[in-house]
Amino acid sequence: MKAAWYEKQGRASEVLTVGDMPDPAPGPGELRIRIATSGVNPGDIRKRQDDFGYGMPYPRVIPHSDGAGQVDQVGDGVSSEWLGKSVWCYGAQSYRPFGTAAEFTVVPAAQAVLLPANVMMEQGACLGIPGITAHRAVHAAGPVRGRTVLVQGAAGSVGFCAVQLARHAGAHVIGTIRTPAEEQTARQAGAHEVLLNDAELPAHVKALAPERIDHIVEVAFGANIERDVELLRMGGSIATYATNAAAPTIPFWQMVFKNIQLFFLGSDDFTPEEGSSGTRYKCRA
Repeated sequence: MKAAWYEKQGRASEVLTVGDMPDPAPGPGELRIRIATSGVNPGDIRKRQDDFGYGMPYPRVIPHSDGAGQVDQVGDGVSSEWLGKSVWCYGAQSYRPFGTAAEFTVVPAAQAVLLPANVMMEQGACLGIPGITAHRAVHAAGPVRGRTVLVQGAAGSVGFCAVQLARHAGAHVIGTIRTPAEEQTARQAGAHEVLLNDAELPAHVKALAPERIDHIVEVAFGANIERDVELLRMGGSIATYATNAAAPTIPFWQMVFKNIQLFFLGSDDFTPEEGSSGTRYKCRA
């Protein structure tokens, strides 16, 4: 099969190789997908560049955890009914060496999800990390029905899905954006109100939510944590999946006095129950 891989970490232009590798075969409980579209996420890039400082986990890595295609082989214990089905997959390169940047990928059957006929492969390849992370970020602290949820970065891949999922779950959703050009995207996702993340954000949020925010979905933890704490009600919560600074400082005592819950979310490390729960909903791409 044709594949892209790296055997050392660094910039794509310096370390990626495209060539031929043996076709993989599914083992017990696994299935093989003929990849139509490979999804690239920031985490895939950071792994390749060793931004997390973990080094090379395997001698050779085919990158990308997300993708979509058709099942063409199944391993022992997997129903033959999967054969020929269009699917999207996640976690292909989570604690495994070979991801979706290839003609074929092999994943546990539990990490393949049927793709409806009216959903394009390109959309399916965008569902894994963004969709599951968004679902976990919205629900990490419990049900959000009747609560006010602030989604920071509502026009981003995770934020876009988080807005939809929070609205679907019955929350009042306020989305923040970086520039006015992103407003339409956030509104399309379903945000009740859309605000610029600027110096006026606290005043605008307090006007919309006098009782303050119940839960925040956070994309830039380091940059926003002080403002988030200011906006949260007593006993509020933050679920964060990314940061602008690797070692941010936090307003510890302010968080203590408000009894704030803080959830750090890494999509590679969700439990099966947390990860599979993200497949209950579909996000518009």
